[in-house]
Amino acid sequence: MSSCPSLVLRSGAKMPQVGLGTWKAGPGVVASVVEEALRAGYRHLDCACDYGNEHEVGQGIKAAIDAGVCKREDIFVTSKLWNTYHHKEHVRPACERTLKDLGLDYIDLYLIHFPISLKFVPFEKRYPPEWIHDPEAANPKMEVDPVPLSETWAAMEELVDAGLVKDIGVSNFNCQLLADLLSYARIKPSVNQVELHPYLTQEFLVRFCKENGVVVTGYSPFGALSYASIGMAKEEESVLNNEVIGKIGEKHGKSPAQVSLRWACQRGYTVVPKSANIDRLKQNLNVFDFELSQEEMEAISGLNRNRRYNDPGVFTELAFNTFYPIHN
Repeated sequence: MSSCPSLVLRSGAKMPQVGLGTWKAGPGVVASVVEEALRAGYRHLDCACDYGNEHEVGQGIKAAIDAGVCKREDIFVTSKLWNTYHHKEHVRPACERTLKDLGLDYIDLYLIHFPISLKFVPFEKRYPPEWIHDPEAANPKMEVDPVPLSETWAAMEELVDAGLVKDIGVSNFNCQLLADLLSYARIKPSVNQVELHPYLTQEFLVRFCKENGVVVTGYSPFGALSYASIGMAKEEESVLNNEVIGKIGEKHGKSPAQVSLRWACQRGYTVVPKSANIDRLKQNLNVFDFELSQEEMEAISGLNRNRRYNDPGVFTELAFNTFYPIHN
């Protein structure tokens, strides 16, 4: 069993600090990776409708439970509401579809994936619906369908009331959006999941979340590595190639990945690195047997470049002919 520490959410639920990310986890391998991760001690799985692999994640969970590796209550499962399901009448069906795919009775944490609402795409037409309404169009574009966040959030709160979800939260939200949501939410957001790595430290956002009882989850903790294969970054930009991080790793006998994850955990938030390699999976979880000094923490934080790789304001215009900025 993992010795991974946890952070406590508003509901009292414990969220393990290191989880397994499943974005870009390819078909045919996801189930085995999830099962092996659970065998290795992972108890936190990060999923989403948009990743298109929740049914395989569910297969991996079932295999591990059937083998006696863990029980359902031992696993913290996160999923996310996609942009096309923001109208109140679509929120519960979207959640129920995710539950069906995962083979679960409840989700531990359900997030609004982006503060972007798009035109509804029926399940039978295309699932997951992705970013564009008609991928066959000569000039494919996003079909924006503005929905008040308050409407979507009220429907998210009803999922908690119905027992389908334990905690609710958001992803890719800035301070202003969070402040607005906190002003009226009956059930406050427990988590804000955002891009976080040594080249994008988001100091103000992390501080704002902490001061308002919102746990932060950092995705893409290695920066460019997650985006090089889809043309959104260059692999050499990865923080794993950074000389400062490399030297700190040598001092502690740890890999650059472990140093990056340890830095994140010492900043007080959770992280969801992805890997299909079993050895790296184990390494990513093995970051609690050493501690970075204050000087080392400051050196890593000093690498900040405000370099954001996952910016819809950029890629929706390049790929989908639609200008839709969400970050200043």
